[in-house]
Amino acid sequence: MGSQTDFADLSEDNVLLDVQGLKKYFPIRRGLFQKVVGHVKAVDGVNFFIRDGETLGLVGESGCGKTTTGRTILHLLSPTAGKVRFKDPEQGWMDIASMSRQELQPIRRNMQIIFQDPFMSLNPRMTVKRIVAEPLIINKIAAGQELIDRVAEILKVVGLRPEYMSRYPHAFSGGQRQRIGIARALALRPRLMICDEPVSALDVSIQAQVLNLLEELQEQFDLTYLFIAHDLSVVEHICDRVAVMYVGKLVEVASTEELYYNPKHPYTEALMAAVPKADPRQRDRPIKLPGEVASPSNPPSGCYFHPRCRYAKPICSQEEPALREVEKDHWVSCHFAEELSLRGVVVGPSV
Repeated sequence: MGSQTDFADLSEDNVLLDVQGLKKYFPIRRGLFQKVVGHVKAVDGVNFFIRDGETLGLVGESGCGKTTTGRTILHLLSPTAGKVRFKDPEQGWMDIASMSRQELQPIRRNMQIIFQDPFMSLNPRMTVKRIVAEPLIINKIAAGQELIDRVAEILKVVGLRPEYMSRYPHAFSGGQRQRIGIARALALRPRLMICDEPVSALDVSIQAQVLNLLEELQEQFDLTYLFIAHDLSVVEHICDRVAVMYVGKLVEVASTEELYYNPKHPYTEALMAAVPKADPRQRDRPIKLPGEVASPSNPPSGCYFHPRCRYAKPICSQEEPALREVEKDHWVSCHFAEELSLRGVVVGPSV
């Protein structure tokens, strides 16, 4: 991919978050003196942007770096390199990656996260009132009766009764706990919410309820989501655009419909073939990828996907492909994206 302006035009009013060259490496230490002998490249040069009010899905196999990307954007993990530009409503464009914790505090009000595990993300020693009120207390937004009223209002918004404020997390089901986590993230009325697989730990029936709640909240509070998930059916339902990640790198970014029905990268094609289909007439043979997922501590040369790609040619092992725009708003990291004819989600005959 080329320069900054080639990917996201920051002069556009509708761009809220712009990530450029984001890297997060974890050192590998060995020996008595814990000498650094290598790095796990969890996030390795990621580029994408999110428009105001949209939902961008981030998908890929377990361990590909999705969660690390989300946490690095929020500076919960310090980035190794790259830029994370966020359009603050008061201060304009800010590079979060280069800021100190003290400088970040006023900006954090506009960037929140919903964690994956509703059982581990809530402090068992704190009541619901304290959990939801904590962001308001830290940011000195409300106190006393006003604080109680704000917490009660937020609980109603997420579908919980205000009387639950005095209870502890163990008294709630998984779906209710996730609603508490959503209430905590919503307390400061953020502009950007990073949803880190928010429904993967829930029963299927509860997943639908939480997804519908997230959509309602987005419309009500004009929220922007980075939706991290591995369930492609969920992503198709809730996301406007989708970014596909493989071993720390983005391989394709496009609108949801375009990505699902007209993929341009061989890895995306394999993912789409694995999407389960209820109608037997729409089922097709899955694409079996040879070998194993590359190790982020010792990735292959050239394109990271080439050892498993059935379309690979010599250049794929020699030269890393850039993430480039092959069609309008369709970005692909493949040398032969324009030449390949790949299948997406198979559409069977109408009933």
